[in-house]
Amino acid sequence: MALGPTERKFVLHWGEMGTRWGVNRTVAQIHALLFLANRPLAAEDIAETLSVARSNVSNSLKELQSWNLIRVTHLMGDRRDHFVALQDVWEIFRVIVEERKRREIDPTLTVLRECAIEGDTDSALEPASLARMNEVLTFLDMLGTTYDDYKHLPPATLQRFLKMGGKVARFLGPDDKDPS
Repeated sequence: MALGPTERKFVLHWGEMGTRWGVNRTVAQIHALLFLANRPLAAEDIAETLSVARSNVSNSLKELQSWNLIRVTHLMGDRRDHFVALQDVWEIFRVIVEERKRREIDPTLTVLRECAIEGDTDSALEPASLARMNEVLTFLDMLGTTYDDYKHLPPATLQRFLKMGGKVARFLGPDDKDPS
């Protein structure tokens, strides 16, 4: 599959952004390629298009499957696995946020809850340090709860919500000290 200049720019940039998000560059480039592709692609086609090793493609495809961002499909008369990416940007966003929450936020909440319990009886822990740990716990717990409240909203509702964000911020005012 030959990429035009605009597609190439998109795929390369997506790879660069992936590294900033903590994702392997090749994984991000393959995701971008599959997102842009108008047909399912075999691993060999991906390797050739991106000029990367077939083994790297294989590992990257497994990573993308573990994130639920791509799926395997089959074509009539072709025994190879072909891959397609989610095409709805809202669904991609939802899947990524859900996976990051599950992989990063949830385990951190578990440890922070343990620290909060253990910290009450840890004489070596200064009260100010425990207070800061509890602030992180409160913040991440609120973030997780808010995500759970919104994750099932349809994309059209989320779009309306995001579009009115600035209006809500102006309505609520600049007082960011109010914890409620």
